[in-house]
Amino acid sequence: MACFVHERVTEAVCESVKGKSVARSCVLYAFCCFLPSRSPAMGNLIKVLGKDLENCPHFFLDFENAQPTEAETAVWNQVSAVLEEAHGILAELQSYNGAGQEIREAIQNPGDLALQEKAWNAVCPLVAKLKRFYEFSLRLENALRSLLEALTSPPYAPMQHLEREQALAKQFAEILHFTLSFDELKMTNPAIQNDFSYYRRTISRNRLNNQQLEAENEVNNEMANRMSLFYAEATPMLKTLSNATTKFVSENKTLPIEDTTDCLSTMACVCRVMLETPEYRCRFTNTDTMLFCMRVMVGVIILYDHVHPVGAFAKTSKIDMKGCIKVLKEQPSNSVEGLLNALRYTTRHLHDDSTSKQIRALLQ
Repeated sequence: MACFVHERVTEAVCESVKGKSVARSCVLYAFCCFLPSRSPAMGNLIKVLGKDLENCPHFFLDFENAQPTEAETAVWNQVSAVLEEAHGILAELQSYNGAGQEIREAIQNPGDLALQEKAWNAVCPLVAKLKRFYEFSLRLENALRSLLEALTSPPYAPMQHLEREQALAKQFAEILHFTLSFDELKMTNPAIQNDFSYYRRTISRNRLNNQQLEAENEVNNEMANRMSLFYAEATPMLKTLSNATTKFVSENKTLPIEDTTDCLSTMACVCRVMLETPEYRCRFTNTDTMLFCMRVMVGVIILYDHVHPVGAFAKTSKIDMKGCIKVLKEQPSNSVEGLLNALRYTTRHLHDDSTSKQIRALLQ
């Protein structure tokens, strides 16, 4: 009889606090005291409530106003120096028009030296700009490494780090926001690849003719090879962050890989909870913070999917992919279609056998 009552009470309590995460820890504590420790009801309650608490931390991550504590200042200053350039990089990329017209005229008139020179003079400053973008990716990689070291170091768990060191968490989010913004702009601008290909062809042709152009002093052959690999990627900045995170894990053999992936999954969960919880959303004072939060959520999902051995879409994943996709689909399609496409086309494990049909259907 007692078991029956406990089962009914458990069901009633679970139903009453469903979706009310703030109350769950209190309810769990109260019923731990009330129910016999070995009762089936106790097990069910811990399974229903405890799992949610463990896998989905609920706290507000202040993306708008977080300021560094004294303990965060050294890393924060280092990363801040890099992020100060990010806005300018995006502005330059957004205004990148390319030298398509000049290149076409030069190709169509190979004997016209004036047109060849005109195309070359148009391409060289653009390649210098592309070099700056590439070099910035290297600085961003170092900044990410510093943040990963700070946000995964013992003795704190990733959730504790994110809650305690919100200024560093905010910078981590800003790096992801920049990364997805950069890659979106790059993917929609074929002029980048065309300009750089023309530059390399011209350099090679002149080298065969024993001519060296002045521009080679700035972008030599070795640098050109590295830049070529970078821009050949559909999402070059994301690839840089993915490689940096994988390298961080492999070089820190004493640090369990879970510490790094848990940092990513916790960030994804915190973003999702803030987006779907009105009490948290109403604390956003900037209208752009919603999109920022969604972009960060997608960024950490993709990064997690690249770094974790089984990815973000498997049943064992610590990211609630269905919940994250549903949150995105509740927004106006014009603001999230690019983010949904990022999940469709830049993740690694979406089409694995371990991915459920439901999740695949949600992304169709």
